[in-house]
Amino acid sequence: MQDDDPTADRIPILTDTVETVTPDRPRGLPDDLETLIAELQTELAASTFALTEHLLRNALTEIESALFEQVAARLRQELPELVDGVLRKHFGRDEDG
Repeated sequence: MQDDDPTADRIPILTDTVETVTPDRPRGLPDDLETLIAELQTELAASTFALTEHLLRNALTEIESALFEQVAARLRQELPELVDGVLRKHFGRDEDG
């Protein structure tokens, strides 16, 4: 600014053209940085939620499968003994006789 410039201390009005200099700002960013941040937050949150949901569904499927196998194995192991015991008790026979 020069001291002899009469418009240097004047506040611009709506009809004045104001030149904004932003040398640090990369090209290609929208004028409203807050909008960009909000859009990125929304996209990151949606992507994170989708990934989390996918991983949880896979984990639950694996857990369900493992539990099913454990229960089926225990039934195969214990059910014949249970049936034998109930039949022997019903017909009045001990396991010894």
